[in-house]
Amino acid sequence: MGRIFGTDGVRGLANRDLTAELAVDLAVAAAHILGEVGAFADQRPTAVVARDPRASGEFLEAAVVAGLASAGVDVHRLGVVPTPGAAYLTSFLEADMGVMISASHNAMPDNGIKFLARGGLKLDDDLELLIENRLEEPWDRPTGAGVGRIGDSHAGVGVYIRHLVASAPGSLEGLTVVLDCANGAAFEVGPQVFEELGATVIAIHSEPDGLNINLNCGSTHLDDLQKAVVEHGADAGFAFDGDADRCLAVDATGAIVDGDQILAILAIAARDAGRLTNDTVVATVMSNLGFVQALTAADITVIQTAVGDRYVLEAMRVGGFNMGGEQSGHVIMGDYATTGDGVLTAVHLASRIHDTATRLADLASVMTRLPQVLVNVSGVDKARADVDPVLQGEIAIANARLGDSGRVLLRRSGTEPLVRVMVEASTHEEAAEIADHLAGIVRSTLAL
Repeated sequence: MGRIFGTDGVRGLANRDLTAELAVDLAVAAAHILGEVGAFADQRPTAVVARDPRASGEFLEAAVVAGLASAGVDVHRLGVVPTPGAAYLTSFLEADMGVMISASHNAMPDNGIKFLARGGLKLDDDLELLIENRLEEPWDRPTGAGVGRIGDSHAGVGVYIRHLVASAPGSLEGLTVVLDCANGAAFEVGPQVFEELGATVIAIHSEPDGLNINLNCGSTHLDDLQKAVVEHGADAGFAFDGDADRCLAVDATGAIVDGDQILAILAIAARDAGRLTNDTVVATVMSNLGFVQALTAADITVIQTAVGDRYVLEAMRVGGFNMGGEQSGHVIMGDYATTGDGVLTAVHLASRIHDTATRLADLASVMTRLPQVLVNVSGVDKARADVDPVLQGEIAIANARLGDSGRVLLRRSGTEPLVRVMVEASTHEEAAEIADHLAGIVRSTLAL
């Protein structure tokens, strides 16, 4: 069996790639590995299980719960809860592990299984590999009183909502917001949190039926949110994805405010309040150069990692930093969460608007986005991308031409024979010209 864990759990077409049988096996393997890591010797391991609203989550939840209980794990079944809610409740309930069944922003037919360690932390590569290696291995099955028990934690959503409300600096009274809940896991949590904080809330795409999650809505389809913000004269709009671990925003004019801009606003707010650890933020190499320039000008250090919120989290934990994020809208506020949390992000961004009496457009203007062009070059020997002398020479020439006003970044795909060429420059025309030129060099020098 090849490696089945991707960058964020196990994901695929539900009932084809991700089957009930695989879900049971993964749950059993995770019970053995994470139960051994997290459980106390004299106690039976416990787990929380949550899902987003997509239809396939119903049978996958049943399979995961069955696998865990058959391996002797007591299960708290949370129902439909955002991924960050599952992480928070894993910690709050002192469970030995958590499971989130979701394919995040993917279309409805897909689904995924993410495992969380004790404390609500995402698994590192070594733990995932241990789980994979335990798949289908023989094991001693408990019987009688040794099997796990299953219960529904109906109060879990309320506990998570109270946590989000308590995190806010103060009231949002007088603020009008539009929330695009992506017909996903935040359909209940998002509006209720903002209403409890006193905001006027217009919720759209907040009626999940199991089939409409992410369907032309949410953080990957912002058109409806842009229109609704303008039509209602709202101060801002916030869009979540299917499992609500990310957030993108729209200002009062309908202009998009992306993850880099949101992270910049929140980092400066935390620095101003004396709450930004070591005046440092963790981002990825895909963050816009304008983000780095803006925070550097604000005397905030930016540490950049490989793409993926798990790498951002790892760098935050190693360095003891409390804020990081990605351009895609994963913002990790370590004082309140162990993972990206879309509703939490929206609350604190709205609080900044409210408390400073400043329009979101003006707050976002703290950084100027440099034009960014990305070209994918397929069918090439990606392994040679970092060492080919001709290609590396052309990259050096391009970087010298751009100077401080831009940059070139080459990234190898983790799953395909593909190299991504990303160029930022002071104008879109210059970025496109350099990206096209380098893409041609990649094709000619790395051809298979």
